[in-house]
Amino acid sequence: MTVNVHLTGRLATSSDQLHKQGTAVRAPELSLFDVFGVSREIPLNYVVREKVDGVFLDALTQHKHLVIHGSSKQGKTSLRKHTLPSTDYIIVTCSNKWNLAELHAAILKAAGYKLEGTTIRTTSGDLKVNAKLGAKLKLPFIGDAGAEVGTEASEATARSEAETSLELDAADVNDIIDALDKSNSPKRIVLEDFHYLPEETQTDFAVALKAFHEDSAYCFIVVGVWLDENRLLQHNGDLGGRLLSVNADKWTVEELKSVMNVGSAQLNIKFTPQFMDSLIDGSLSSVWIVQEVCKLACERAGVYATQENCVVIDDDVPALITQVVNQDTARYVGFLSRFAGGIQNTRLEMFRWILMSVLLAELEDLTRGLTYGWLTQTINMHHPTAPVNAGNITQALQSTASLQLVHMKLKPIILDYNQTARRLTVVDRSFMIWLQHQDRAALISELELS
Repeated sequence: MTVNVHLTGRLATSSDQLHKQGTAVRAPELSLFDVFGVSREIPLNYVVREKVDGVFLDALTQHKHLVIHGSSKQGKTSLRKHTLPSTDYIIVTCSNKWNLAELHAAILKAAGYKLEGTTIRTTSGDLKVNAKLGAKLKLPFIGDAGAEVGTEASEATARSEAETSLELDAADVNDIIDALDKSNSPKRIVLEDFHYLPEETQTDFAVALKAFHEDSAYCFIVVGVWLDENRLLQHNGDLGGRLLSVNADKWTVEELKSVMNVGSAQLNIKFTPQFMDSLIDGSLSSVWIVQEVCKLACERAGVYATQENCVVIDDDVPALITQVVNQDTARYVGFLSRFAGGIQNTRLEMFRWILMSVLLAELEDLTRGLTYGWLTQTINMHHPTAPVNAGNITQALQSTASLQLVHMKLKPIILDYNQTARRLTVVDRSFMIWLQHQDRAALISELELS
């Protein structure tokens, strides 16, 4: 299978090298919003990370399933878009309401099928679906030169011959593989927002992935917001050796500086060293914070496009970071209140005490992830019926993601429990920065957590 990527020859490129080589990195009249800030497209200041882009490129050549994981807004989608042409894959954005059959159905739709229900039952009792794959024919239009009038019968025959119609069990991976083979679909299938799927669906699909690896040429690229590289292995240990993980979460100081330098070169501006150092220190390695603060600083300096003469930009970075994260204040306050309420009223109210532990934790501990031992000790120090049974704590921690996705409808999630490392992690770095600017004691009191 040929690997077609955009990355070749670009891994060693940095803004400093571009300047030294005299490469034109600045085009006239580029928009600020195409460089800094959040964009639907790949930002023009995209920086290749050797330990991320390089690992992803290498993984693509091994014909295994891939997982791209990391915190929200850390460049997972941009990595995929930058490295792979859109013609090399089909893409499905996952829903928190899908079961395995519905996920498979979405994959078939992305491959070009039209699905209709039938009255025929599968062995499991579910209804089969009829999948039709129609070729895009250019049929004669009445009035064109040489077109025949009254061609309804011939058009219907042509359509019938061009269609592939399959009756299949949408939950059966073998039927899905057969249908994909008939569709001549790209061999790579991207599943965005995989973490939104219900836990049961994630487990069922992890089982299906083994069949996709052994019985087909299809490779899945699973994109999810979590920090545990072994997340899918937890669902199906048989994926060992059939799955590779790419951690898109890590940004080094040099890479974040390159983001700023490449963008400033494109806009013909220059951020002061003090501005850049302060931003990197306060961003908690969040490329999204870096992008947003640079955009705000440019707006405050009146820079909305490439400048004719170089503009030097300096600003109050802590104030700009606060402005960025405060945009989500209502969301974070709502998260705290609803998370504390849990899934339902229970005597132990475990989610309330897990949240209190998060609010009591030091920033350094939140960055590393809160260990199970620390959480247990902290909960038992404050819980009114301590000591709490360890099984109750474990069960609540394992349900943190489903609480946010299913019951709170929260996107993206803020907390995630890594069952392998037994750590509760914050997968929204902006939330940690926001917490730094809050009176945590007041939050604990307002939420009645003490």
